This record gives sequence, C-alpha cells and structure tokens, in this order.
Amino acid sequence: MGVGKSTVGGLLAERLGCAYRDTDDDIVTAQGRAIADIFVDEGEAHFRYLEKAAVAAALAEHDGILALGGGAILDADTRELLTARPVVLLSMDVEEAVKRTGLNVARPLLAVNPRKQWRELMDARRHLYTEVARVVVATDGRTPDEVTQVILDALELKQT
Repeated sequence: MGVGKSTVGGLLAERLGCAYRDTDDDIVTAQGRAIADIFVDEGEAHFRYLEKAAVAAALAEHDGILALGGGAILDADTRELLTARPVVLLSMDVEEAVKRTGLNVARPLLAVNPRKQWRELMDARRHLYTEVARVVVATDGRTPDEVTQVILDALELKQT
C-alpha cells in the first residue's frame, strides 16, 4: 500500500514500450464501485474471490506490466500462476508508508491502529511475497525513476 506500484508500473511499461494494467482497477471497473465499498458491503472473502478471478484473467489476456493488489498473493492458485513470471516485489518500511500515505487513506484492512495493522499484514504476507518474487526492490528514499531503473537492471530488461 503506497509503495508506488502504479507509478513504477506505468514507468516500466513506458520504458519497455508495452501496456500497463492494474487488477485493482479491473475490479473497480467491473464492479462499478471502490474496493473499500466492496469490503464493507460484501466482505473480504468476496473481494478476494473477485481479485483471484481478475488476476487470472489479466495473466491470461495481458502481455505487459501487471500490478497486483497487496493481498493477491494470499491465494495459492494465484501464487502458482505467478511462479513462472518475472514478479517484482516493491517493499518499504512502515515509516516510509506513513510518509507516503499517512496511513489514513481508505485502506479497508488498516481501519483501526494502522501502523500496527500494517506491520502485522507485512509480517503475515512477506514470506508469500518473497515466494513468488524474482526481485525485491526497496523503494524507501528512492524516486520512482530510480526504482524503475533498479528493476530494469535487476531483470536485465532493455528499454525501447
């Protein structure tokens, strides 16, 4: 959350001459409402069902840069679909998250005691992220351009 996936994803797509897509945007478009509203109205389990389907569809249809929501890796089938792909994990510490988002924006999983919940989410998910990631890039103190270049170099990708 707030790690820069949309910004960096867009920059990567631009530099590689390909399309950018975000599965969270796909869900919002398909459902006609914000993710926070889906959480409130239908619950997390329903959102995760929608997310799993959105990721599977995007992986089947899209050849460019694909950004996934932070909880997408919770699903074992999704992790399996990601294993053969050049997955990049963008990471940051809680202090950087506070600077970037204030942890006061509409984040359904961070509604109460956001710093503590952010740490707990990261502790619970970190091993799943690293299980599928080919590259882990810390974004703390880096500009989006710097992060993008680190990814291009790490994956040995050529810019167009």
